[in-house]
Amino acid sequence: MNTKHLLILGASMLASSLGPSATAQETPGQYIQVAEIEIDPAQLEAYKAAVKEHIETAVRVEPGVLALYALSEKDNPTKVRVFEIYRDVEAYKSHLESQHFKTYKATTDTMVKSLKLVRTDGIALAAKTR
Repeated sequence: MNTKHLLILGASMLASSLGPSATAQETPGQYIQVAEIEIDPAQLEAYKAAVKEHIETAVRVEPGVLALYALSEKDNPTKVRVFEIYRDVEAYKSHLESQHFKTYKATTDTMVKSLKLVRTDGIALAAKTR
């Protein structure tokens, strides 16, 4: 799955959470990025558990975290992409300082073989619900 497909999927998932026939448009100032991560195959299951816990906590407790989606490539599950949307750059910076993010980083430090952050711009975010 390439970055374009990931962005479309993430945007669709975000828009679908907004209700029937929802259309979400990027709000000026939003901070959007894709994290491209390669995981040590021997630690993949532990990584999945850690990222799941981290994302669930961040979305639940941080008002500035609008969406976080972790996905892996179907044919190469050690290639993970995290689609991230924050209210603004300050919300992103606050996220990086949160205890649950620091715990996630410490827990996954030896699991992550490579990490690339790709800053993106939202163009159109829309989805149907069922």
